[in-house]
Parts: sequence; C-alpha cells; structure tokens
Amino acid sequence: MRAILKTGSIVSVVLLLMLVCSCKKTTSADNQKKILAPDPLNNAVSKLTQVITHDIFSPTVASRIYMYSSVAAYEALVPLNSDYQSLTGQLKGFTAGPKPEAAQIYCFPLASVHAFMKVARTLTFSVEMYDEFENKLYEDYKDIGISDDVFDRSIAFGDSVAAHVIRYSSKDNYKQTRGFRHTITNQPGTWVPTPPGYMDGVEPQWFKIRTLTLDSASQFKPVPPPAYNTDKNSAFFKEAQDVYDVTTHMTEEQKWIANFWDCNPFKLNVAGHVNFATKKMSPGGHWMSISNIISRQYKADIMKTAETYALVSIALFDGFISCWDEKYRSVRVRPETAINQLIDKDWTPFLQTPPFPEYTSGHSVISTASATVLTHLYGDNISYVDSTEVQYGIPPRSFKSFRQACEEAAISRLYGGIHYRSAIEVGLVQGGQVGEWVLGHIQTHKVIATKSEPTKQSN
Repeated sequence: MRAILKTGSIVSVVLLLMLVCSCKKTTSADNQKKILAPDPLNNAVSKLTQVITHDIFSPTVASRIYMYSSVAAYEALVPLNSDYQSLTGQLKGFTAGPKPEAAQIYCFPLASVHAFMKVARTLTFSVEMYDEFENKLYEDYKDIGISDDVFDRSIAFGDSVAAHVIRYSSKDNYKQTRGFRHTITNQPGTWVPTPPGYMDGVEPQWFKIRTLTLDSASQFKPVPPPAYNTDKNSAFFKEAQDVYDVTTHMTEEQKWIANFWDCNPFKLNVAGHVNFATKKMSPGGHWMSISNIISRQYKADIMKTAETYALVSIALFDGFISCWDEKYRSVRVRPETAINQLIDKDWTPFLQTPPFPEYTSGHSVISTASATVLTHLYGDNISYVDSTEVQYGIPPRSFKSFRQACEEAAISRLYGGIHYRSAIEVGLVQGGQVGEWVLGHIQTHKVIATKSEPTKQSN
C-alpha cells in the first residue's frame, strides 16, 4: 500500500514518504506508521456517533448518515491500494467521481478522513461538536511532517470526493419523504402510538428511499405475520401470551441482554409531572461500534478499516429500507397494545416501545445483515468483547461470533417486550438475505483475470 501516492508511479512507500516528509522534517518509521494508521478514521466514526446521538436521529436516518460518510471515506482512499476498486457502478446510480491528478503526491488517509468529516458535517446538525476533533486531527497530520502542498492537495481531493457523494445523496428521495405522517386506521390488530409519548410513526415513507444494492425495497418481502385474532387458541394470541409470559418471569441475564441491545435513540422518561429524554446510540450505531472494535482488535489496516465501515453501513442502509417496507405494509400492532387489551391491562414492557409498527424486528434485520458482512470480512468464530454500552452504564458482553451477537440482539427484543417471536425469527432470515445480497453485488477487491494454460494438441 502507498499512503502517499504519486499517481502512476511505482516508487516505494519509503521513498514517497521521504519525498513528502523531507519538505518539513526527517521521516521515520514511526511517522510512516502514523500516516498509515486507521486510528483517525476509527475516531471519526466514533465522533459521528456522538453527534448522531446528540441530534437524536431516528435509526433509519442514522443509517443514511453513516453510509454516505463511510462511502466517501472509502472512495477517497481507494487510490491508496491498487487491489481495491471504487463503488462506481456498483451502488445504484453512483457514477464515477473525481480522480487524483496524475504525477502529483497525495496523502490519501488524510483525504479519506476529511471526506468522511465533510459528509458528516453536511448531514448532521450540531456541527460545532466536530470543531475541536477536526482541528486536532489536522494538526496531528501536519505534525507527522506532511508538507503544506501535499496537505492542501489531499484536503482538496477529500473535498471533491465528499461533494460527489453529497450530490449522490441528494437524489435518494430523502427530501421528498420528509413531513409525512402515518394515518392511524384503528383497525383491530394495527399499530397505534404507545405510551408514554404516544409519538407518531417514525419514517412511514422510508420504503421510498433509493436502495443501494437491492432491486427494490420489497425484494425480500417476508411472509405475512400471524393474523390478528383474539381467540386464545389462535397463533396471534399465543404469540402475545408468549411475550407476556417471558417478560413476567425474566432472569437477570435476560434483563441484562435487553438493556444491552436497547439502542433507543430517544427514551421518554416520566416522573410525576416531569418528562425528560434519555439518549442512546441507534441500533446501526451499535453495529458501527462493533465494526470499530473489531478493526482495532485485529489491527486492520486503514484500507480494510474503510472497507469494513463502507460495507457494514451499506448493509445497514438497505436492511432498514427492507425492514421499514414491511413495517408499514403489515402495520402490525405492538405487544404492549395487544397485551393490555387481551391479557393484562396493567402490563408494561421491560423496554420502552419504539414508535413504529412491529413486524419485522429492525434489530433482527440490521443485526443479521451487519453480522453477515463482518463474518465475510473477518471470519466466523471471532471472539470479541463488546464495550459499546459502557458509556451508558451497561457492562460489556463477550461474544464468540458475529452470528451469536446478532441472534442475541434479535432475542433481546422479546425480552424487552416489544416484539413477538415471529417478527424476530423472520427478521433474522430477512437480514441474512440482505447481507448476502450486498456481498454478492458489491466487489471491493479487483478481480484479477488469470490466463489459462494453452491446450496441448495431440499429434
């Protein structure tokens, strides 16, 4: 890999670094490692999560922000390594972007993290939260010894890539889906707002957002859920009874699992006449955090780190579109409403019910899609410790594989009392389909054609 590249050249890494660093200070092995280090990009993702959490973006919108920022970072870094290729023509409607100028030297890691931050600033609100982080980021790059002309050229390239991705984002139908409200029909078995906030349904038009790899939002349309039925012997009633039974006899381990995977961006707390909100990262943010943890644990280089964020965020984005398409098609009632009507009027779920229809489970879909991508990138049976929720006072949990983690994330919604078992099980299948589809239609590594041996002719 070439951290600082003279386009079209085969000059070695060391020589290129010397060419750049000699403009200000003598290069060293330590400085070379700093230029190639993925830490700035990992830290940028963590900073974006802080801002997304602060701004209280919905899980669907958060996935959009992560995706466009990560795609920009990847695209700005692709010239670093000739084994990788652009996402041009692979993401729906994504055309060729700017290229580095021939015979010029760039610091592509700097361009990459700058492109990430530029898109992040464009798609979030509290941009002042980035200022201190970015100032320190660029000071660190300058302290490595990158000359002013290379620094400015790299920043300019990052700007151009970010602008290209931002133009791409402007055509995904996001603006056209703002301001719509879901119409409550009050038909038996259909979703209605739940306490304590009785909030409107989140993103009822999300199925109209342009997908990245899926043919359409309904490509992996799930089987219909059990029909609403008040008969105690019906499949629906048994599912509601199942949620009630599980949540009224919870073990401490089940409570811990439910809390660990809560990922509620906006929990409304009611204490007497006082209401206050508690913020947490979104479900997608949790899986971006897992990607961060894994890339650090396995000392992934910056190219693989950028690839990880890009592919996971693409799976998250298409996963949410697929899931939301079904949510507002079946418009299934939440357990809280059904159990209060049919079983126990005083029952409350362990977790606060999210403000959108029940089927399928979003956690199940996006967790499996993410786990499928991470398994592809890092392998199966990968042990790691997930410390994502420590900042919220929840102890870390250990996992032996991404599959184990996604299955636990899925079942946590039953323990939380916010999903029926069928939404979880079908959601796992749906998410797996999305993840495999993404992997089958996004090629980050160039395919090297090999010449076959000439056929020997017999005499």
